[in-house]
Amino acid sequence: MSRVALVTGGSRGIGAAIAKSLKDKGYTVAASYAGNDEAAARFTDETGIKTYKWDVADYAASKEGIAKVEADLGPIEIVVANAGITRDAPFHKMTPEQWQQVIDTNLTGVFNTIHPVWPGMRERKFGRVVVISSVNGQKGQFAQVNYAATKAGDIGIVRSLAQEGARAGITANAVCPGYIATEMVMAVPEKVRESIIAQIPAGRLGEPEEIARCVAFLVSDDAGFINGSTISANGAQFFG
Repeated sequence: MSRVALVTGGSRGIGAAIAKSLKDKGYTVAASYAGNDEAAARFTDETGIKTYKWDVADYAASKEGIAKVEADLGPIEIVVANAGITRDAPFHKMTPEQWQQVIDTNLTGVFNTIHPVWPGMRERKFGRVVVISSVNGQKGQFAQVNYAATKAGDIGIVRSLAQEGARAGITANAVCPGYIATEMVMAVPEKVRESIIAQIPAGRLGEPEEIARCVAFLVSDDAGFINGSTISANGAQFFG
């Protein structure tokens, strides 16, 4: 019986690429999503991957959704916490609501996703946790104090979970994508996109599948001694 993997925010963008990659590797995959029913239905039709709707910012909804996934597919042994949002604004214009929305989804949402499955992983003496952070959590970004704070916090989460889970056969790692050719990035004006690419030594945007391959390795048996680590996939965007 194949291992069950949950990918939050798994019906679009990087999450969809991760979900498809894991399915191709033989895992039984569930993808959660927050609101776009049409995209989720299309994703399931195209891939055969079951989708489940809940808001990761809501602990009760996350716990209920995860219980439904486990009832349908079996115990979740792999969690990829990918769901995230942006509410960009320069700090002096950022509202408390913009701050809180991003904190609730990108940081608390990671807790809400991992916490319900953690006891089962400890009991079974196996688990793989991957959190999708960001290059901007490593270097900061103008108008993203909220987003950068959550993505830096996500790295702290995996480093701490790694220490708690190591003796129970659980690994927890982060992947920090650089700028990736998702719908969101491709929708920005061409001049803005060109200025982004100009900052990337590789001279191009990354592809969602390149992030998916990082995740597929981290959840594999081959990566059992990699724990508390951060993989940066950003086309050589180095920073101090």
